[in-house]
Amino acid sequence: MEDSKYYKRTIHKEEIFSAHLNTTRSLRIFLPPGYNEMLSYPVIYCQDGEQFFNFGRIATTLTRGILDEGLEPVIVVGVDVQLATRTDEYSPDGSQFNSYCRFFTEEMLPYIEANYPVRTERSERILAGDSLGGTISVHLALDYPSLFCRVISLSGAFFEKTRERIDAEADLSWLELYMLIGTEESEVSTERGVFDFVTDNRLAQRIFEQKKAALHYIEKPGKHVWGFWQLELPEALHYFLS
Repeated sequence: MEDSKYYKRTIHKEEIFSAHLNTTRSLRIFLPPGYNEMLSYPVIYCQDGEQFFNFGRIATTLTRGILDEGLEPVIVVGVDVQLATRTDEYSPDGSQFNSYCRFFTEEMLPYIEANYPVRTERSERILAGDSLGGTISVHLALDYPSLFCRVISLSGAFFEKTRERIDAEADLSWLELYMLIGTEESEVSTERGVFDFVTDNRLAQRIFEQKKAALHYIEKPGKHVWGFWQLELPEALHYFLS
């Protein structure tokens, strides 16, 4: 049984209106043990915020890591998404993709930085996402390199359009990427059909390496589910915060 101290954590829930998306978006903000608003903290911005907190258990994992494993205290911002519009917002060919990117960088990011003591250097911001959440995280880094340079991709959807976007960059030596894919993800059913995530990740891996990105690539047994990602999330967090 886990020690109860790991469940004593502070999570704020807030809502902000997005003019770009013409809707209100919910945010979940995890404040680390020993939080002091007079200090400053690195920050992790998670796509699929509700899932990262409820299924990924990121708050519990970080609390344990900070208290017992030497992880640097960090603030986490989970950006919730509606499943009905998720593909439209996260996919590079989605109807709301550009609007979501502008919401993320022009509305959400300034709001957090105005209200929480997060560090604003790009090396102190980490983007994290699973599946299409990994896709949008990579695109945000590529399109806003002055804002982001570190990404956690859990079984990212590196379909052809995203691979072409990566390949369009001449040099990615500034990008640091933690990239996980499960070997049982060769036939993943999505609302757009069945995809071979393993092959797509391997193809993206080669492009990242050709472009000299600082890539930490992991391939191990696992399916396209949170049961896999939850178990692997601690290693990803240690990679950037230890």
